[in-house]
Amino acid sequence: MPNMALNKVKMPEQEPDIRNKNFKEVTLGYEDAMAIEEAQRCLNCKTKPCIAGCPVNVKIPEFIQLVADGKFEEAYYKIKETNSLPAVCGRVCPQETQCEQLCVRGKKGEPVAIGRLERFVADWYMKNGKNTETKPKSNGIKVAVVGSGPSGLTCAGDLAKLGYEVTLFEAFHVPGGVLMYGIPEFRLPKALVQKEIQTVKALGVDIQTNMVIGKVLTIEDLKNEGYKAVFIGSGAGLPSFMSIPGENLNGVYSANEFLTRINLMSAYKFPDTDTPVFVGKSVAVVGGGNVAMDAARSAKRLGAENVYIIYRRSETELPARIEEVHHAKEEGIILKLLTNPKQILGTEAGWVKGIECVSMELGEPDKSGRRRPVEKKGSEHIIDIETVIMSIGQSPNPLIAATTPGLDVQSWGGIIVEEETGATSKSGVYAGGDAVTGAATVILAMGAGKKAAEAIDKLLS
Repeated sequence: MPNMALNKVKMPEQEPDIRNKNFKEVTLGYEDAMAIEEAQRCLNCKTKPCIAGCPVNVKIPEFIQLVADGKFEEAYYKIKETNSLPAVCGRVCPQETQCEQLCVRGKKGEPVAIGRLERFVADWYMKNGKNTETKPKSNGIKVAVVGSGPSGLTCAGDLAKLGYEVTLFEAFHVPGGVLMYGIPEFRLPKALVQKEIQTVKALGVDIQTNMVIGKVLTIEDLKNEGYKAVFIGSGAGLPSFMSIPGENLNGVYSANEFLTRINLMSAYKFPDTDTPVFVGKSVAVVGGGNVAMDAARSAKRLGAENVYIIYRRSETELPARIEEVHHAKEEGIILKLLTNPKQILGTEAGWVKGIECVSMELGEPDKSGRRRPVEKKGSEHIIDIETVIMSIGQSPNPLIAATTPGLDVQSWGGIIVEEETGATSKSGVYAGGDAVTGAATVILAMGAGKKAAEAIDKLLS
């Protein structure tokens, strides 16, 4: 008999006043009995609507049934049939708007905790299983993958399983892309990401770091070196700013730089080590997405006493995941909603000393369907701060497009591709993930990498 409890089995987590002072994971994961209890809530529907909500088509009811039966290793292999990074996806995927949104149990109560179960299975296997990935027999065909983020890792792994000789080129000194530099340790431990990458390496993928494609080598160079196809999964690492006065002051960061300093330069080890990032007593984070929440919660952990999220719409319109907003508020992050910056104020020495804002109210909906924020006259006010973190979006780095003749891009920098295959305007070159869409989710990038791998195999075989 299925477990007909209306609510998910609660996941243990650190207390807010403890976790906001460390970079250990906030949520602690299910224990065996908890995972089995939650898995028994699945009705194993004949129509399996949850699978349609997964960009990589994980066989969700099948792996959950295996968990319910206590067959954790078999559950892991079932997930791995279509998902190369289950420990990552179980932590950072927006399941609430994808697989769980379509779960039948969600019609009366909460949906099955698909993400928590995926995380449990992956973590269990990392502790108890043995990596069985081996390099398949080579077909002798070379394929290049640019970028080792979620789309690149997925494309590289899928092609390697088919026998292709895959070389993955990463600009940074550590592979993993946004999984390593963009998501804080308390949401996604870096050691865990590297374990996932090891499974891709075990398939025979050669990962070359410190390789800035477009500078060290061009796409044309790769093709001339015998790579029969190239996949571009270089992400969206070019930050956006508001072009308001004071953005050039000391103490102003893009969220991209701020999080990279914390992750790749090990600021997350603070206070055990000196931190390579300045954080004043009061910090303002401009923006309302997941990256803004990550930056704000990281600033709190680095010692900031007051951390403000400045967002020009209301909480209803916040683009961040509900879970991330909930955790941020618990940890003492202050939401300054219906507020918009006008200028950043500085000292004579060139450091931030405050931010001038104006209050907003919501008017008629814009093209996106969200109500347009309108300024309230005479509502200017100043918030005393020492650090500003701009988190209002990112776009693809223009370097690859600028050095690849014939590669068509959008006006804002996104590479133009065929939706079904990821093929670009340049023969033999494919692209996917944030390099195409702009900053989006890990799982959507993985889906694009998987789709491109299928198309490349069809082209070359």
